Amino acid sequence: MAKKKSITYKRAGVDISAADRLVRRIRPIALKTARPGLLEGVGGFSGLFDLKSRNYRHPVLVSSTDGVGTKLKIAFAMNIHDTIGIDLVAMGVNDILTQGAEPLFFLDYFATGKLKPHTALQVIRGIADGCLLAGCTLIGGETAEMPSFYGDGEYDLAGFAVGVVELKKIPNPAAIVAGDQLIGLPSSGLHSNGYSLARRALLEIKGLRLGDRISELGRTLGEELLEPTRIYAKVIRTLLRRHPIKGVAHITGGGIPGNLPRILPQGRQAWIRRRSWPIPPVFDLIRRFGGVSQPEMDRTFNNGLGIILVVGKKHVDQIQRSLTKLGEKHYLIGEVKKGEGGVRFLP
Repeated sequence: MAKKKSITYKRAGVDISAADRLVRRIRPIALKTARPGLLEGVGGFSGLFDLKSRNYRHPVLVSSTDGVGTKLKIAFAMNIHDTIGIDLVAMGVNDILTQGAEPLFFLDYFATGKLKPHTALQVIRGIADGCLLAGCTLIGGETAEMPSFYGDGEYDLAGFAVGVVELKKIPNPAAIVAGDQLIGLPSSGLHSNGYSLARRALLEIKGLRLGDRISELGRTLGEELLEPTRIYAKVIRTLLRRHPIKGVAHITGGGIPGNLPRILPQGRQAWIRRRSWPIPPVFDLIRRFGGVSQPEMDRTFNNGLGIILVVGKKHVDQIQRSLTKLGEKHYLIGEVKKGEGGVRFLP
């Protein structure tokens, strides 16, 4: 009788040696993102960061976790994986910026059915690129190989951003009053929200292909849908150092109606003029090809604005001048009024 081969973890579908080799290749990528305060990063059981190096009198840690949703399906279909990591960093970092935080470090979780080192490295390089744009360090992460849990070539991502802010410099929504102005900063497109609806409208209903060149977009549909989420760290951190910003809203899932009211105090309502900023053509394509109503567009997509600032009326001009000097496009989109909360759109 032939001797039975002993079962191993590798034969069960998990290659520990491949994962170890991947970690060794990730370490120099992560080191490129190192910043003052980093004590120990990728490779240990945990990351270490020295907060004293930041010279805060009363530091408050700010954290956020997020993923990139079904935008991953576009990356899978196009076999392009070197930008999705930027999206991952952006979703977490942009959230902590709303509290005025300085991004310190970032961790990622990469899970797949069968580890493909080349694909994983592309994703990690994108995460490192995002960290460099955000000014934070890639301090650690986790790679999980889970046989039969994911489809062939598929993976999932989660990210964890940590920052710090001086207690007295946290934006105070209670200071927002009627008459305060709203300044919108443009998005780079869909960012990382609403892709289930976008894919339904563009790929299924209209029957477009990711390789189709769309005249309104000036590029292929796949290139448009994979455009990385903007990271607003530089502009927001600069503005907060120079000017009194009352509130910062990150426009993600839920759109403007689902996110701007989160920073408004009770008894305040945002009035927004629809025609006060240009809406990228991809949103109109989704609306027309999918037969999507305007209210549904409003509560699903950012519609061209990734960040909305709430500022006092007397500070608007100087803030706009700063934005112009930074080369940042911006739009005065409306104001805060007395009301029962929420957002009111005007023509």
